[in-house]
Amino acid sequence: MAEAVVSFVLQNVRVFTTQEAKFLSGVSHQVEGAQTELLVMKGFQKNLDARRGEDPTVQLWVAQIRDAAYDLEDVIETYGLKVVSKKKRGVKNVLKRFACIFKEGVDLHRIGKEIENITAKISKLRSSLEKYNIKEIIRDRDSSDGESSSQLHQRLRQSYSHAVECDVVGLESNVEELVMHLVKDENRHRVVSIWGMGGLGKTTLARKVYHDKKVRQHFHSFAWFCVSQRYQVRNVWEGILIELISATKEQRQEVKDMRDDEIATKLFRVLQEMKCLVILDDIWRIETWNLLKAAFPNVETESTILLTTRNQAVATLPNRNAFLHKLQPLNENESWNLLEKKAISERADIDLGMFTKKRELGMKMLRHCKGLPLAIIVLAGVLARKNTIREWERVYENVHEYISRGIGHEEEYEGVSQVLALSYDDLPYYLKPCFLYLGHYLEDSEFLVSKLTKLWVAEGLISLRKQRHGLGETMEDIARDCLSELVERCLVQVGTSGSSGTIKGCQIHDLVRDMCLLKAKEESFLQINNSLQENTSSVVAEASQLGKIRRLAIYLDEKTDRLVSSRDETNGHVRSLLYFLPGGCQKDFKVLRVLKVEGLYNVEVELPNEIGNMVHLRFLSVKDSKIKKFPPSLGNLVCLQTLDYRVHFVIRHMLIPNVIMKMKQLRHLYLPLDYRAKSNLELSTLGHLQTLYSLAIEYCDLKDVGRLTNLRKLRLILSSSLQNLEEILKSTGSTLNRIRTLFVDNKFHYRGAKQAVQIVSSCRGIYKLALVGPIAELPKELPNYPNLTKLELCSCGLKEDQMGILEKLPNVTILKLIEIAFLGNTKILVFSKGGFPSLEFLDVFIMGGITEWRVEEGAMPRLCRLEIEYCWGLRTLPDGLRYLTNLRELTVRGMRRELHRRIEEDGDDFYKIQHVPSLVIGEPWDPAPMQ
Repeated sequence: MAEAVVSFVLQNVRVFTTQEAKFLSGVSHQVEGAQTELLVMKGFQKNLDARRGEDPTVQLWVAQIRDAAYDLEDVIETYGLKVVSKKKRGVKNVLKRFACIFKEGVDLHRIGKEIENITAKISKLRSSLEKYNIKEIIRDRDSSDGESSSQLHQRLRQSYSHAVECDVVGLESNVEELVMHLVKDENRHRVVSIWGMGGLGKTTLARKVYHDKKVRQHFHSFAWFCVSQRYQVRNVWEGILIELISATKEQRQEVKDMRDDEIATKLFRVLQEMKCLVILDDIWRIETWNLLKAAFPNVETESTILLTTRNQAVATLPNRNAFLHKLQPLNENESWNLLEKKAISERADIDLGMFTKKRELGMKMLRHCKGLPLAIIVLAGVLARKNTIREWERVYENVHEYISRGIGHEEEYEGVSQVLALSYDDLPYYLKPCFLYLGHYLEDSEFLVSKLTKLWVAEGLISLRKQRHGLGETMEDIARDCLSELVERCLVQVGTSGSSGTIKGCQIHDLVRDMCLLKAKEESFLQINNSLQENTSSVVAEASQLGKIRRLAIYLDEKTDRLVSSRDETNGHVRSLLYFLPGGCQKDFKVLRVLKVEGLYNVEVELPNEIGNMVHLRFLSVKDSKIKKFPPSLGNLVCLQTLDYRVHFVIRHMLIPNVIMKMKQLRHLYLPLDYRAKSNLELSTLGHLQTLYSLAIEYCDLKDVGRLTNLRKLRLILSSSLQNLEEILKSTGSTLNRIRTLFVDNKFHYRGAKQAVQIVSSCRGIYKLALVGPIAELPKELPNYPNLTKLELCSCGLKEDQMGILEKLPNVTILKLIEIAFLGNTKILVFSKGGFPSLEFLDVFIMGGITEWRVEEGAMPRLCRLEIEYCWGLRTLPDGLRYLTNLRELTVRGMRRELHRRIEEDGDDFYKIQHVPSLVIGEPWDPAPMQ
């Protein structure tokens, strides 16, 4: 990953020196020299990264180059920010000005010397590389008779068509589906893809299909070629052609004597004229297919290409006759069957008691495999040589190590981490740090994409990819593209998705996380501490071999009363500090870019005023923590991009000083839900702001919002009346029409209802709208909003006729009705014929005042998911539910016991919902505790 570090340090330094050139003029010569040295060094990085696993000397050089690059960036930015802050502070008298100039001169000499020392270090390292003749050594190793470790690993990964696995479990249905698509004559597919993460059994599945009796009878000629990462186009074409024509010795020589274009033409004709099946196993890049496809017919033919890949971009080739088969992990029973076959099934001397105990231990160990066949096979290979229960227990005690690294059975099985590491090695340099950053998330946890992308941007990881000019992309958009690429490469799994199909939450497989942490340790990218005492001399000694640790994730127990141990000079280079569980805060991290202290609600935490000295901070979050104070020194954080101050809900009336205006780089601002200010918060300087959350109208000038031309998400809190609102909204109209997500919280009750409607009426470009508090009437023009797809109404107190407006919303796919009470004591909820034409998800929650609900035939024709919760007034579900033929999921919970009994399988109303494939019936509402 040295290439990635050098590349993004170069880019970040260029950006910073361009923006702050006038403040760095005194050291511009040194900065330019350092950049030149880094640029030259960048040319060595690919070769260094390729060699680092084979040579300890190279590994040390990589660590030193990486540290030098980071140190250079830290020095330049630290000095630049100091000068900027002094210039902007102003000087009241001549004596102070002279003192300031003198101090700047001293700093200038010291900083210049530091940069020169770093440059000299890089230059010395480059000279060492040239003396070592690193490029020539790599060439010699590749062409020598001996194998390098990477070549040996590549050879071990080579697949062959004849090596059919005997003990195959869980692939039967996969084989049947693929065979069906391969042998059908009508609407047949020219390309069939098997896609999945490393170790899932793609090659095993391809072999089973390749040797299937129906497939062998359907096709006339067959070829298998393992493409993998090291390939030559000619060799692939040549190998396939020789297999398809069953070439004799003379024909083989003829093929070898052909030019490349002649081989491609010959293979093209064979595939066009004959009924062939060609397996291309283990294609990694779309570029590989683009080079190979010249020899494969792009017209109608009876031949089929079946390929396996870890990359979705390859699997979804732009071909109208392509079919994608995504391979899934094994379930619990399939996992045990595979383990049993490999580890104990053939052992005749095992008694029932021992078998039962081994099965119990085996099932526990299989939880670590998460359905990955490769992991199960590696584990089984270890257990097959263990006879006693005690031996199995010892494996269980260290099961992660056995699985990840193949300990104890290396000669036959590769460790899972080694196989999965191929996917990491294949990542482009700009994605490697993004992937390693995922290692700090807890095992089995789902992380929010919106938070992750902000962290990536704050860390400077996204500047590695250039923005596509003219598309109006933000850095967050590019970050989402990077995440999508990691998903396509099967390194990240999609968790929850949003209403528009965007990814909201993600996870990584436990074994992928293990590999991620191993790589992060190798790269000195991230360190996870499970206690404060881990950051001690032993860790420092180990780190000195691998390079300085730049990111710390610290997991603490509830007894911890502070977040760091005693003052430690090794903290000075830490860039990212992520805390899990409660404590105090730390003042001594000099170049910190990310500080995340979230969810610390068990004890009160205080941010010290000295936090304002962390001028490098890009990301600061104290979400859901008990923090009572907003230090005025936060105004010094001029680099801050994300400030999330949504403290724990028990904290009320927090005083916000008017210092946010100084944070001119802010992109995302989340204020406390309940705060006060001595004067209006000035926001007009925040030209980069995209998210503004919980802005209290009482403490701001709404005209400032109109100046935030990049604003896309806005949450307003109405707690008092606004003067001249119509005039203000007219003047800010162009900005408000750019808003994509709007949340209006009306705490001024019916006195603020009219103003809430006026604000919504000024934001006609919104995709998502949430209204909380009394509103009585919705904007009449709401059905004409072209983009509105998600609507949430909570405690709105609507007039009875407002359902008519809601039903006419043409594009709304998600609707949530929460604690809605209709004025005039209306007890009936009616969904009319033709209403909600696009609605796919409906949530009706805590509407206790509704005693009857009617769904007419023809209402909500596209509804797929329905949740009905805590609507205590309903005694039966609507009869019209039986008309919702597209309904796939129904959740009912917290309703009257009478209603729950009626919708049981033998109940009177079960006919209304019996067509729904997925029924989740929760606990009924029991009024006893309320009496």
